[in-house]
Amino acid sequence: MDLNELRGIHTLFVMVVFLGIVWWAYSAHRKKANDEAAHLPFDDDEVDKRTLEQEKTEKKQ
Repeated sequence: MDLNELRGIHTLFVMVVFLGIVWWAYSAHRKKANDEAAHLPFDDDEVDKRTLEQEKTEKKQ
């Protein structure tokens, strides 16, 4: 076994690991976690709106 065969095996191994990670990331059981992560930037906006509404109602009282 020479160096080129080891390089080929290493390349194949890295490709299999990469495809495994892609499969894991896009599998059906990760859908809920991915959806939650996709909505994280918008969660701050909703909190800000509620805070502003609460401050407005407190000032009116």
